[in-house]
Amino acid sequence: MLIDKPASFIQTFVENLNDGLKELEPTAKLTRLQCTWLGFCLMGILLINSVCWAKFERASLGGYKIGALSWMLRRSKIAWSLLLLASVKLVLKQHHITNGVLVLDESNRARCKRTNRIHKAYKLKDKTTGGYINGQTIVLLLLVTDSVTFPVGFSFYRPDPVLSAWEKENKRLLKKGIPKKERPAKPPRNPDYPTKQQLGIGLLEEFKKNHTEISIKAVLADALYGESKFMDKVSGIFENTQVISQLHKNQNISYKGTKKNLEQYFNSINKGRAIDICVRGGKEITAIVSSARLKVNAHGKKRVVIALKYRGEEDYRYLVATEISWRTKDIIQAYSLRWLVDVFFEDWKLYEGWGKEAKQYDEEGSSRGMLLSLLLDHCLILHPKQMVCIENKLPAFTVGSLQRRLQMEALLEFIRSLLQHENPGDKLNELGTIIKDTFQLIPSKKHMNGRNIGHLDSTPSLKNRFAR
Repeated sequence: MLIDKPASFIQTFVENLNDGLKELEPTAKLTRLQCTWLGFCLMGILLINSVCWAKFERASLGGYKIGALSWMLRRSKIAWSLLLLASVKLVLKQHHITNGVLVLDESNRARCKRTNRIHKAYKLKDKTTGGYINGQTIVLLLLVTDSVTFPVGFSFYRPDPVLSAWEKENKRLLKKGIPKKERPAKPPRNPDYPTKQQLGIGLLEEFKKNHTEISIKAVLADALYGESKFMDKVSGIFENTQVISQLHKNQNISYKGTKKNLEQYFNSINKGRAIDICVRGGKEITAIVSSARLKVNAHGKKRVVIALKYRGEEDYRYLVATEISWRTKDIIQAYSLRWLVDVFFEDWKLYEGWGKEAKQYDEEGSSRGMLLSLLLDHCLILHPKQMVCIENKLPAFTVGSLQRRLQMEALLEFIRSLLQHENPGDKLNELGTIIKDTFQLIPSKKHMNGRNIGHLDSTPSLKNRFAR
C-alpha cells in the first residue's frame, strides 16, 4: 500500500486535535511540521497496520526516511502528555457525550525473545500454550457510552522482580516442606512497580480529574480487582457510582451468623431461577440467576452478591456490587458491557497497529507508539461515515471493514493523482525508478544457491572398510 498524503478525515482530525491542545495549553500547539508528521503516521498505521518506520518509508516510496520519522517520535517537542487528553475531549465533544460506564482491564502482547530495550517487558504466562513468553502488559481504561466505545487511558505494568523472585523461591521451599519461620521473609514492595490495582486507581483518578463534566454510572472490572480496598477506593473517587467486579467461589460470606463460601450458599440455600436478560442492548437471553445482599467477610461490609450462569454453563460466576440499591437485573446487564473491552483489544491488535511490530524501544518509544495507535482509534470514531451512522442511531461500522474500505480508497486516490499528472508516462517511469531504489531485493538465507551444501554421500574408503 502506498502513501501519497493523509486522507482528508485524518487531516481534519489533526487540525481539531491541535485546536484542543491550544485550549488545554497555548504553548502545546503543534507546528506545521508536527501536524504533517502526525497525519502521516496515522495514515501509515491505517494502511500498513503497524508502527514501523521501515514500512512507512517504503510505503511513501522514500518520501519519508526512517531516521527522520524516528527523530520526530523521540526528539520533537510534542506535548505527548496532553495528546490523549485532547483527543478524548475531542471525541466527547463531537459525540455530545455526558455520561457513560468505565471498564478497566489489562491485555498482554507477546514480544520477541530478546526484549532488553522493550519497555517493561517481562516473562509472562502464555494462555494459549501454557508456557512462558516475553511480553508487555497494558492496563487500559475504556469508556462505554450509549453511542461509542473508546479508550481513555493506559499504563504499562510490570511485576516487582524482587517480589517475583521471592514468590518463586517461597513456593519451592514450601513444596519441600520448609516451615515458614525458616523461609525468607517477604520483601517490601518497590513503589517503582505498582500493582495492576494501583495503576487502575491512578487511571480512574486521572479521568475524574480531567473530565469532571462526565457522569460515570458504573465502573466495571474482573475478579482481579474484586478486593475491598480497590472497590472502596473507586467508590470514593466517583460518588453514587456502582462498582461491579467478581468474587471467587471459595470466598466466605456471613449468613444468619454462620460462615459459608459462595459455592455452598448459592448451591444449597439460595438456588437460582431462570430470568430473561438483555445483554449489551441486544436480544434477551435466559440465564440462571440468584442474588442476595450479604456481608462479604473479606470486604467487612454488605454487598450485592449475584450468582450467574448462562445457558450451557455448568458453574456459576459470582458478581459483587457496591451499591445495594440497584436491581439484580440492572447489575447483570451493566456488567455485560465489560465484554466490549475484549472486542476493543481484538480490533486494536488486529487493525490499529498494536501488533508484533509495534515495538519501539525504551519507555518513550513504547508509550508514544501506543499513543499513536490509540489516536487512530479515536480518529476512526470521528470518520464522517461513522458520525452519520451514530447521529442517526444506526450501528457503527467495524474497524476492520472501515480500514479495508479506506485502504482501497487510498489506492484509488493514488491512481487518480497519477492519471491527473500533466505527463503520466514520465511520472510512472519516475515511480518505477523510485520503487527499484526503495524496495531493494535482499539475499535469502533459506536457499543454498552459491553456498557449499557439504559432502552428502558415502566416503569410498569408509564404505570399503565397513563393508567387510
